[in-house]
Amino acid sequence: MATRTRLARLWPLSKPSALPLIRPYHSYDHPPPPGPFNPTESSILEAAIPHIPTHGFTHTTLSIGASDAGYIAASTNLFPNGAFSLVHYHLYTQRLALAKHQHIISPPPREGEKPIGIGGKVKALTWERLMGNKEIIHRWQEALALIAQPSHLPTAISELSSLSDEIWFLSGDTSVDTSWYTKRASLSAIYAATELFMTTDKSPNFDDTRDFLDRRFKDVQIVGGTMGSVTQWAGFTATAALNVLRSKGVRI
Repeated sequence: MATRTRLARLWPLSKPSALPLIRPYHSYDHPPPPGPFNPTESSILEAAIPHIPTHGFTHTTLSIGASDAGYIAASTNLFPNGAFSLVHYHLYTQRLALAKHQHIISPPPREGEKPIGIGGKVKALTWERLMGNKEIIHRWQEALALIAQPSHLPTAISELSSLSDEIWFLSGDTSVDTSWYTKRASLSAIYAATELFMTTDKSPNFDDTRDFLDRRFKDVQIVGGTMGSVTQWAGFTATAALNVLRSKGVRI
């Protein structure tokens, strides 16, 4: 039976014992495990997502989503993590949406052109995922503030790990040796750094972000540097997000 292991690898934080080490697997012969949201939660969050550009990752957006989905305002009590549920839903649905990019995963053959290799697919899918943020990138600082909270950071890092795994799998990677881990760690670092860069990019069509991404793929050479980059990303994200909270008057 052909199987694919999907490891939710969580990088060490201050309290490792608090992290849920979930290691579900996906099989071609069995249905995938259930997602993190039930149907009611999904309908509210799906209705709320279009309001993020205007109202941000806030309880207001959740309330509007509940109303649009036909539920009373008190339905937002279904989300114990509050507005972070919007962040989680965005990360989760954008990751799953990558499977729809068949023009990258299985491009039609063109006469005289070499088929795109795994590396080319990885870069193309990474870019597509970044473009999934373009409508809400001016609000992503708010998302970072929510991610920085200790109770939310493990979920965000787990999603980052799953995103890396998804991209490599969709690109056709079949490695079963130790490179399985190093390639995913490298891509996690590249994606995280580029996403942060994108929050300050004012260039047309995010051209500067594209250049930054290309440079990061060229720069990754050693595993040690990659591991450090992921750790630095977590620390930088927490610091930047906390500063955003303080600027809004939140006492921390």
